[in-house]
Amino acid sequence: MITTDICIIGAGPVGLFAVFEAGLLKMRCHLIDALPQVGGQLSEIYPQKPIYDIPGYPAVNAQTLVDNLMEQIAPFNPTFSLGERVEGLEKQDDGSYIITTSDNTAVHCQVVVIAGGLGCFEPRKPEIENLERFEGKGVAYMVKNPEQLRNRRVVLAGGGDSALDWTVFLANIAQEVTLVHRSDTFRGAPDSAEKVFELAKQGKINLVLQSNITSINGNGHLQEVSITAKDKTVTILPADNLIPLFGLTPKLGPIADWGLTIDKSAISVDTTDYSTNVERIYAIGDINTYPGKLKLILCGFHEAALMCQSAFKYVYPSQKLSFKYTTVNGVPTF
Repeated sequence: MITTDICIIGAGPVGLFAVFEAGLLKMRCHLIDALPQVGGQLSEIYPQKPIYDIPGYPAVNAQTLVDNLMEQIAPFNPTFSLGERVEGLEKQDDGSYIITTSDNTAVHCQVVVIAGGLGCFEPRKPEIENLERFEGKGVAYMVKNPEQLRNRRVVLAGGGDSALDWTVFLANIAQEVTLVHRSDTFRGAPDSAEKVFELAKQGKINLVLQSNITSINGNGHLQEVSITAKDKTVTILPADNLIPLFGLTPKLGPIADWGLTIDKSAISVDTTDYSTNVERIYAIGDINTYPGKLKLILCGFHEAALMCQSAFKYVYPSQKLSFKYTTVNGVPTF
C-alpha cells in the first residue's frame, strides 16, 4: 500500500506541475500513468515538437519542457507508478480513497486529481484507402523523431495546431513538405496559420486546400498519395511519408464509472477550484470541461494551482492555508 496525500492520475505536464504546487503546500504526491514514461502526450506523441505558448519561453521543445518540470518538482520527491492503468476507486469511511491499478498497486490518498489529458487516447484515422496497410511503412500518426524525416517527401493532413506546427517545423528538415486540408481556413492558432501561408507564398512548402487525401499506394512502402479536390479533380503526389493529424479519440476508461458528471467524454468541473461533483476528486487539464474552456497547457497550470489550494483542506483539515518558504541553493525550504 502506497500512502500519499494526493494521487494524481496522469503524469503529463499539468499533472507534473500540480506536484510543484502541492509541494509548496507540503502535500505529498503519487502519480499514476498508463504510459511507461512521464510527459504524457508531449513525450509519447511529439517529443520534438516546439511549443510556443509557455510564458517565458518564445519556443520550447516538448521534451525539454517535461525535463524542466521534472527538475522543478524533484525537491518534493514525488513517487510514480508508470506503465499502469487505473482500474478501481474505493472510498473509505474517513472520506479518503484507495486507488488500484492494473498491476495491483494500491494507493491510499486523501485527494484524487485526474490530470489524464484526454484519458486513454488513440489517433483519429481518416477514411483513406489503404491507410492501415501502410502503417509503419510510411504512415504514422505522430512525429517522434523529426530527423527520420530529413530529406524526405512528407505529406501532412489536418487543420489543427499539430498539423500547422509540424508543417512549420519540418519545412527546414524535409526535402518537400505538403500540407493537405479539407477547408481553406484552419482551426489552429492564427499566428501558426499565418506562418504556414507565408511559407507557401515563399515556395518553401506546398499548401493544398479544400482537398482530401483519398487513397495511398506503394510497393511495400508508401510511394504516392492521391488527393481529391473539392471539384473532384485528382492529383497524384509522390511521397515517402504521410502523417495524418486529426487529433485523438478520448477514452475515459474506468474513470467513466466513478459517478462523475461527464460531458462529451470530458469531466465537468467547478471553476472555483476545478472540483468534480464527487467530493475530494478534482480534474485538471484537457480532461475537464467548463464554459470557456481552452485546451492549453498554461490553462492546465492555472487549474493545478487553484486545485491545490482547495485540496489543502482535506490533507490538513485542522490548519488554515498559510505558508512561508525561502530557498537554499534554489531549492524551496519551509
